[in-house]
Amino acid sequence: MDRLRQRADFLAVANGARVNSAAFVVQSRPRDDDGPVRVGFTVTRKNGTATERNRIRRRLRELVKRLDVISMRPHSDYVLVGRRAALNRDFATMLDDLRSALHRLERQPMRPSKAFSSEVDTGSRKENASKKTIAQAANRIE
Repeated sequence: MDRLRQRADFLAVANGARVNSAAFVVQSRPRDDDGPVRVGFTVTRKNGTATERNRIRRRLRELVKRLDVISMRPHSDYVLVGRRAALNRDFATMLDDLRSALHRLERQPMRPSKAFSSEVDTGSRKENASKKTIAQAANRIE
């Protein structure tokens, strides 16, 4: 099992399927190559100070280490997004939550990967919103 390290890989996984849990969110995306399962971890700044974020990240890494690799789809990427509840939640409960989340991801149909949002929409949100309204108005006229 390898680690995700590049931002482009994290962004690609963010467009895939996701399952929420109390202590984390699991995102997944199938890959076309024959490489091993890759896992990435991220914790945003709103979850606390650097020491708290690092503790959350360490707990998530340990969850994946203790998890049997069989429960993860081969040739897939996974990202665990930590939440603040991961600091105080019982570790055994979090391990059960991760198994449950992976099982729910397995039941979801695989959807084709979308292009990065930077490739689809260029410009600010305001510009994109105005483009949508212009397109909607053009559809009404036709």
